[in-house]
Amino acid sequence: MNLKFKISFMDQLRFFRHCNFSSGELARIRQILRPNGTTMILPYDQFIEHDCRHLEAKSDAGNPDYIINLALKGQYNAIAIHYGLAKRFWSKYDGQIPLILKINGKTSIPSDKHALSTYTSYVEDAVKIGAVAVGYTMYYGSTRQDEDLPQLATVRKVCEQYGMPLIVWAYPRGEAMEAKGGKDSNYALESAARLAMEMGATIIKSNLPKTAKTDFFENEKVPEYYRNLEKELQTLNPAKQKTERARRVVSSAQGVPVLFSGGDLIEGSALDDNSNACIEGGCLGFIYGRNMWKRPENEAMQMSTELQKLLDSKGKPMFA
Repeated sequence: MNLKFKISFMDQLRFFRHCNFSSGELARIRQILRPNGTTMILPYDQFIEHDCRHLEAKSDAGNPDYIINLALKGQYNAIAIHYGLAKRFWSKYDGQIPLILKINGKTSIPSDKHALSTYTSYVEDAVKIGAVAVGYTMYYGSTRQDEDLPQLATVRKVCEQYGMPLIVWAYPRGEAMEAKGGKDSNYALESAARLAMEMGATIIKSNLPKTAKTDFFENEKVPEYYRNLEKELQTLNPAKQKTERARRVVSSAQGVPVLFSGGDLIEGSALDDNSNACIEGGCLGFIYGRNMWKRPENEAMQMSTELQKLLDSKGKPMFA
């Protein structure tokens, strides 16, 4: 890739110009980008991760056809689902929306103390079914990293053989991580994004960091650098603080694009605030699931349109 390439607002690959990506990765990545290079993805892997509790939603959340049609009507750039849904439901839509095949997962039954997300399908399945990328959950800080990281390295190796983009869900988890301030701190999420980048991710999925609890400052298991950083961050007003937290996660990936997830269903105004902070922080886009498909359809459609307008008007890479 010629790093002297002149980047313009309408360069569809402008978020991918800072690092080297293969031609196969870029050819597939183009299929999930908006004209200005940002993206909006609808994930629907939560029925494996959280069990069937999402049937409580004020929508037809248990119906895969409803979810896929929501993505189509809402003009999402891709949908992220597991193999069974892809084979039995997505394939009926004749490639109307690009597929990201999620190839690992876990149930919510065992404790997260020693979290590990294992194969639910394989890269070869993604190639065969026509996916444009695979998704892999990596649990940063888990005591089972001796199993997780070699598994991820194997996935990355096979992805490279096929020119398949690898999207890493970079999630801090486990009792060791909780002892060091928890899964939602900048310390945890910046470090998780950095590990995903160093493991070979094409795109990184992250949560937006949250304000750390008071005991974080006295926790000697947390590096002093991050204890001092947290104190500085908490002196900023709420909007600037969120933006700076997002910016630091994006910066930690050093040019590998970062998507932010929405997490649990939250009020629309809070989601708007978070989304603005992530855009200002330089993210590639959003991968919002429960915050879309658990809402009534008309509300989800309205929010999807507003978020895509935000991406189209303000989205720009940190590294250019």
